[in-house]
Order: sequence, then C-alpha cells, then structure tokens
Amino acid sequence: MKNILILADGSIAKHFIEWIIKKRVAENYYYVVSYKENLIAENIANNITSIHVDSTSFSKLHRIMEKVNYSNIFIIMESMEDAKYSLKNIRLIDDKIRVVLVNQWESHEIGEESDNITILNCNELLAGYLYDHLPNVPVVAQNVGLGSGEIMEIHVPFGSTYAYRHVSSILQRKWKIAAIYRNEKQILPTNATMIRPNDTLLVLGKPLVLDGVYKTINKKTGLFPEPFGKDLYLLLDFRYDQENIFLYLQESIYLLEKLEDKKLYIRILYPNNFKLIEKIKEIESEDISLSICYEEEEIEALVEYDINQYNIGLILSSNKAFEADKLKETLYNLRKVVYLFGNTMLSSIKEGVILMSEDEKMESISSTAFDVTESLHLKLRLCNFDPEGDFDTKKMVIEHYETLTNIFNTKISIENKIANPIREIGNMQHILQIAPFESHLNTGSIKKLISTKIEDFLLTSHRHPKLLVPFAISES
Repeated sequence: MKNILILADGSIAKHFIEWIIKKRVAENYYYVVSYKENLIAENIANNITSIHVDSTSFSKLHRIMEKVNYSNIFIIMESMEDAKYSLKNIRLIDDKIRVVLVNQWESHEIGEESDNITILNCNELLAGYLYDHLPNVPVVAQNVGLGSGEIMEIHVPFGSTYAYRHVSSILQRKWKIAAIYRNEKQILPTNATMIRPNDTLLVLGKPLVLDGVYKTINKKTGLFPEPFGKDLYLLLDFRYDQENIFLYLQESIYLLEKLEDKKLYIRILYPNNFKLIEKIKEIESEDISLSICYEEEEIEALVEYDINQYNIGLILSSNKAFEADKLKETLYNLRKVVYLFGNTMLSSIKEGVILMSEDEKMESISSTAFDVTESLHLKLRLCNFDPEGDFDTKKMVIEHYETLTNIFNTKISIENKIANPIREIGNMQHILQIAPFESHLNTGSIKKLISTKIEDFLLTSHRHPKLLVPFAISES
C-alpha cells in the first residue's frame, strides 16, 4: 500500500481528486489536506482521508507527515505563495521525499532549487495538447516509456503509400507496428493484416526514425527515392567504368534534374586516371559534389559511411561495380534503392516494367514503382508471363496494383501472357525494369541452367537499366 499526501486547493485539485475516486486504485491510500471543506464530496472512497488544515503552517504539516510514511506528495494549489511555503515546509521536514508540483502560474522559479521534484506546467501541457490536435502533427506518448516520442500514433490517410498493404510487406527497421485501431476496435497485427485508409497505427521505435515513418505514411507520390533516403549517390569504379564514365554522369545528372530538391554525391573508387578525374571535377556545383577514395581496403565500410552521412536513398552503379567488393551485399543490408545502368539511355525510356513474382515482394515494391514512374513521367506495365499459363495465382497482386491506381489517380497496363519471362523482357525496348532487390541475385552458371527464377537472370543482360527496390516479407 502506497500512502500519498495531496496538498489541495482550487478547481484542478478538485478534478484530480474526482479522478482518484473514479479510477479507484486499490493499492494507493490518499490523504487530502485542504483548508476548504467543500473541496471533497461527502461520499468519498474508503481509501481517502480528508484533513482540514492549512498546509502552509509548518507545525501542522509536520504533525501530518510524522504520523504516516508517505511515498509521494502532490502540491496542487491555486495560490503560488501557498505552494511555495508548502514546498519549503516539506523540504524542512523531509528533503528526499518525491514531490509533484503543479505550476499554474508563469513563474519558472518555483521548485527550481529543490531536488526530487517533478514540475508540471499547466500552460505548457495545455499548449502541447492543443498542438497535438493540429493537422500533420504526429501524436506521441508523453507519459509512457521514455516520454521522448518513441511511442507514436499515426493516422493512415487516403492516398497513403501504406494503405492496402499487408504488414509483412512493410520494411520495419528500428521501428515496429504494435497495434492498429479501426472502427473503434484494437487489432494486434500479424504479417497477414492489411492496413486500410483511416486506420490508426500505434508504432514503437526511435523518435528520429518514427518522424520519418510519419512523413512516409502521410506523403503522396512524387518524392522518390524517399522513404529510403533523400539524395543520389553515383559510384564510379575506375577498374570497370572508365569507358562509360561520362555516359553515367549524364544519366545521373538527368535523373537529378527530374527529381525535386535532391543532391548528387559522386564517389570514385580505385582512381588511376588523373586527367579523367580533373574533367569530372569540372561538373562540381552546389548540387553535385565529388569524393575520391585512394585506399583499396575497406571499400564496404567507406560506402556505408557515405550513404549514412549524406542520407542517400538511391545508388547508381554499373553492373560490374555492383557485383565487386561485396558491394551488392552491403547495399542489400542497408536497404537502399539501386539503379543499374543499361545500354539504353534513361532519357529514351518510355515505361517501367515489373515482371510478377511472389505476392509479398510485388506488394512491397508497388508504391516505389508508382512513385518512380510518376517522377520520371513513365508509363507502368505489370507483366504476368507464365510458361504454364497459371494466372490465377497472381490475382491478389493484380488487385493490389489496380487499387493503387485508383488511390494515386494514375494508370497501369496489366499483361497476362503464356511466355518465357526472360525472353519476353529481352525483346522489349525503351524500358526500365523494376524488380525486388533480392539478397542473392544471379546464381552460378550450373544452377542457372535449370533455374526458372527471374532473379537468377536479372544481372545477365545489360540492355535495359534496372531499378532494384528493397522489400520486406514475413520470416516464414
């Protein structure tokens, strides 16, 4: 049993005591000290004792505190002078007891020099509560956990990139969807739970991460490559890329101009042509910066540092550089979007093409596919090429993409065809292939002879540029 002393006066104290009576915490016993007899109703709970004395009197307060061992004292008084004297008396009697003081005034001096005290500023609490009701402001738990914003409530609006997606298809790094509230009911989500417009998500994680999650859930399309990051990162490996360097630079600058408010960071690896480097330096500007790595060790750590340092969302690379120095594994673990250059220039691309694979992967990359095609003004085509004509297994994927076309007010062409997907996409022209970023792209040549998986052939052709999008699927 915890004994709690409340020095009470005024309307806030009255409402607080009414809450105590209503909530009935059986493990607490309350002693309410007030010199006004009408502060407490006549019919009070049996765990409340009302004491009618003046708490500013040292002798009277000392007599009250020496009879009972209190764990906490609450000071809720209308008069600042009364509160000051009461706090002074408490500290003379016991300087270690925990005190909660309600500051109803503009003074910042009261209680500052006292230890073991929590000061609740009424004006700040009310202003914060009003602020939480503004649109586009996330609601965070202030009296739960650390109270620093690691618990957040997020509303899912119509048009959100999270709407009509299963929980398993959402990449949750350093944060977690703990609960979903829908139609005044709580849902404890599983991987199969679908998020719908007007849902409210209760999310847990680092406050900085949750701020980004909030913006992502409430964003519309057109901000690619967010939410994976903001800016662009061009990797030029002089072992493989020297012949095509200026084509790659042209492609990257074209992409930079198409995307809004972005910067391009260029990183040169294994430099061995200084005349070429001097020419590259000529393109540096406010939005384009160049860095050169002269070391040949710990390339992975350097790339990872760059990506985190500059908030990179999209990495541009050639196929050969992508597969060298474990770069592919590093970028996969960082969950960043990768653009692989092809023989076709980006400026001549007319549509983005997705070859259908597993349901969860297709659902997970859908919002990014819509976003990048809108940003680059491309058409979007979803291709269900199956040698055996088994189209029914992809009905859920098609329904998901058709739903998103209505949400984002855009168009998509869907093609069902009995055909070899590798051969079909090889015959296409002026396309950007959009695919899930698999952990293992391309298998050994022997296994490839019997493989029917699209990802085993994704890097074999350099004809089309490719956009590899991180995805999230259930562990099962």
